[in-house]
Amino acid sequence: MTFPSLGDALAWLDGHQNLERMLAASPERRKAPDLQRMRTLTDALGNPEATSPVVHVTGTNGKTSTARCVATILTAMGLRVGLFTSPHLESINERIAVDGAPIDDRSLMEALTTLAGAEALLHPEDGFTWFELVTAAGFIHFADRPVDVTVLEVGMGGRWDATNVADAAVAVVTNVGLDHLEFLGPTRQHVAREKAGVVKPGTTLVLAETDPALSAIFEEQNPEALWLAGRDWDCTANDPTGEGRILDLRTPTAIYEDVRLGLHGSHQGLNFAAALAAAEAFFARAIDDKIVRSAAASVSSPGRLEVVATEPLIVLDGAKNLEGATAAGRALLEEFSEAASVVMVVGMLAGKDPAAMLSALGATRSRLVIACEAPSPRAQSADDIAQAARFLGATAITAGGVAEAIDAAREAASPDDLIFVTGSLYVVGAARAVLGARRGG
Repeated sequence: MTFPSLGDALAWLDGHQNLERMLAASPERRKAPDLQRMRTLTDALGNPEATSPVVHVTGTNGKTSTARCVATILTAMGLRVGLFTSPHLESINERIAVDGAPIDDRSLMEALTTLAGAEALLHPEDGFTWFELVTAAGFIHFADRPVDVTVLEVGMGGRWDATNVADAAVAVVTNVGLDHLEFLGPTRQHVAREKAGVVKPGTTLVLAETDPALSAIFEEQNPEALWLAGRDWDCTANDPTGEGRILDLRTPTAIYEDVRLGLHGSHQGLNFAAALAAAEAFFARAIDDKIVRSAAASVSSPGRLEVVATEPLIVLDGAKNLEGATAAGRALLEEFSEAASVVMVVGMLAGKDPAAMLSALGATRSRLVIACEAPSPRAQSADDIAQAARFLGATAITAGGVAEAIDAAREAASPDDLIFVTGSLYVVGAARAVLGARRGG
């Protein structure tokens, strides 16, 4: 099969089962998917997932930022690095990158063409899923380059995630929270067991989750080595600066002091510490101090407390669940408190408790909450979000969509205010597109 254009290839891809459509149609709990389809596909492709060693990153929150930090450190070490992340904010190309450069349209179309041919030959009974095909496209791209190491972010869970056909040399678990319970729950112990599935024989596990009841679940996987936060590695100082954080870091073999991280939020200090431990585990030695400082200063994580404009200051953060909202609310107080007032643009997905999310984000400290619908079939209504904000005592209005909400926020904000766009990565992705277009226009 040959596609005339990338648009045709993406239309073919979008015809496959998609988590968003599946949950929108019927949100009840489902059995976790099986990996057999994905193994059949990668076997037919010649096992591109096995062409380079893998650092596998999972966790309820922080896994994208941690994966980006790992990739940045490994790139600074001189390796050619493939990075697979999800979800994307504006373009599917973002999910598959080599040395920081997203896959180009031609390479993406070629990978999807290969996958369409494989599907036609294999005739899987239930068809491949959208995420399985995108993951396989990443494996193809990384094998074709080829890369020296692949950094994989789990899409959801771990054990049954499509990325888990790869065997990790190093696995990173950022934390275990209560998200995607319809697949992984109902308890944190259940979620931990799913995430522990990324640990394979020979894997070094960098574990940031320190709850003893949960860390024991990961130990049961018998990793080759277990590097536990607080015991084997740590972020011992984590202070805000105007540009991000300043960190003191400890690993099993080294101490790094006064490291300036170009990311906002105290949680990012912990994410970088986990990434540094993972890089050290990968090389089985300490990382040169200059390389650590260079990587920390240059790392980026779009849509995660990302500053995109000034006068007024505009900050974007996905804050997709209660733990993420709590971290974002804490960061607003700690790092952006000099703003005269806060105008909050919020949209979120169905299934989230809007009052709990808004409370964690600090909506009651904002001058105005502008509720909008996330551009997703699972969007929670703007009216419900605004009603929850008013119940908490905040002033709230609704907007028809993200672009309209940003227009209203800019009209309401003074140059000294902060516009905070949050509640869902779908909202943040749409905001980046709107703001980017206007900066370019």
